[in-house]
Amino acid sequence: MCIRDRIAVLGVGSIGGVVLGALSDTNTDLVAVSRGQAASNLEMIGLILHTPEGSIEMIPPERFTVVDSQEGPIPEQIRGTCDIAIICGKASSTSVLAQIAEEVLTPIGLAISIQNGLGHTEMLAHRLGRDRILGGSITHGAWKDGESGIHWVGRGAVRMGYLDGGEASNSALGLLQAFEAANLNPIWSDDVKNIVWRKLLLNVAINPVCAIAGVRNGALLEVPELWDQAMAAMLEAAAVARASGVDLGEVDFENHLRKVVETTSENRCSMLQDVMAGRATEIESLCGAIVERGESIGIPTPANQSLYALVKGIERSGEFA
Repeated sequence: MCIRDRIAVLGVGSIGGVVLGALSDTNTDLVAVSRGQAASNLEMIGLILHTPEGSIEMIPPERFTVVDSQEGPIPEQIRGTCDIAIICGKASSTSVLAQIAEEVLTPIGLAISIQNGLGHTEMLAHRLGRDRILGGSITHGAWKDGESGIHWVGRGAVRMGYLDGGEASNSALGLLQAFEAANLNPIWSDDVKNIVWRKLLLNVAINPVCAIAGVRNGALLEVPELWDQAMAAMLEAAAVARASGVDLGEVDFENHLRKVVETTSENRCSMLQDVMAGRATEIESLCGAIVERGESIGIPTPANQSLYALVKGIERSGEFA
């Protein structure tokens, strides 16, 4: 694959919008898979990307081909034509996005999940085969303003690799090239499981606590009780990871979490954004996954159980409003 080949971005929310917007500055042929009003806005207005440096990029709708996943079958002119499918959608949409990836990819095309939580790559591998799946983790910060504006609030990196390790294939090298050209800072890893788990430790610490309290990330450092909850969830997840055979190395978890929270202190985490918008959260693939994995290997996870229950309660509260 070269950077002129076709890449599909599946799920154009905040992170998907950053990926789509950044790739729009390269000469990659792009397909944007979204749904409903978001897809309509992409097709009619395009994408408005607020960069970390303060500039505003107006990306016209002609720059990518928009597919509305609610409009029925994938169009014939898109089916089987994509070299890479980047899965950016919410955890609850993974099964649908896996099916779409199977439909849009060429027979040798690769899919990469940069979603939060556990279980996504396994679902993709079931459809496409493990040798066609890349696991990944993205640390760029973003939030979505309405249906067409994406605020890219902090630059990070995209770490990726094959599920069973190994060097990048030609197709994977093409994706690395495209991400490099888009200034997304790609990093290849031969231990992607470690990367996914490290991101998960941060997610279970920050997302549910901030979502329940209704605060930006920085409040964790300002309210000791919130910090204690975040650390308890993180340490439980680390215990589950190590008992599952994940080598986390010698990590000072408290210092690591503190640095991330300081860096992202003004951010509203994705789960808080979901709660504020009345959307379902990703709690199942975060704390829910830790609780389930902990139960299966005999590791108690009371902090994650409590956070899971509280977020599920918030999700249901809208039904009785």
